[in-house]
Amino acid sequence: MNYQTILFETTAGVARLTLNRPDRLNSFNSAMHQEVRDAIASLIGDSGARVLVITGSGRGFCAGQDLGDRAVAPGGAAADLGESIEKNYKPLVLALHSLQIPVIAAVNGVAAGAGANIALACDLVIAARSASFVQAFCKLGLVPDSGGTWFLPRLLGTARAMGLSLLGDKLPAQQAAEWGLIWRCVEDAELRAVVDELAAQLAAAPTRGLARTKQALYESWGRTLEQQLDVERDYQRELGRTTDYAEGVAAFTAKRAPKFTGR
Repeated sequence: MNYQTILFETTAGVARLTLNRPDRLNSFNSAMHQEVRDAIASLIGDSGARVLVITGSGRGFCAGQDLGDRAVAPGGAAADLGESIEKNYKPLVLALHSLQIPVIAAVNGVAAGAGANIALACDLVIAARSASFVQAFCKLGLVPDSGGTWFLPRLLGTARAMGLSLLGDKLPAQQAAEWGLIWRCVEDAELRAVVDELAAQLAAAPTRGLARTKQALYESWGRTLEQQLDVERDYQRELGRTTDYAEGVAAFTAKRAPKFTGR
């Protein structure tokens, strides 16, 4: 597909999706939603990609929704915002969470509104020191969407989630890392190299095991300990029959680096 609002490529098992509306701080319009959906859908199944990196072009990661987009322009019907969530943001967040490969957000600048929460929907968030996270919804009379009201209290606790959501203060990347909102904050000049190294590490890892790990962790919130122990048993039974597990054991025994295939 000839994309107009994103850049998308897969090289050596690493898929890289770059939001590419730098003049609008990579805010989402209808066209970008459609293209991002198409790109992510292409990764389902045997696509050859074993990790996805999402980043933004220019000086920002994503400023959330483009309020100038006709689909959700201010003054429109109240139902338009809900329809946009249902059609665009809800399936995007769920797709990122359920994708059977690790997803890295490389936050290169401001991540505001839905842009902040789309980053939090990724499995690992690496941010440049100059980056920041802003729950801007309170400035518009809205609630944090795109999973914001779900991610924030789980990652930060109620007090910090409430403060960020009600006040809309800018949270610098370094503080976000110290609070446990993101995995790591790095110097701006190091972001690309750090993310590339991490992506290569994950692309060479046992993909099915990582996919089940994601699933087990995300779904654990709704289970008791006993139920989670049963899930772990079932996943280990399944993964113990994979080629990657056999290779991991063989490599450990032979004291060599494993060569995982993702199967």
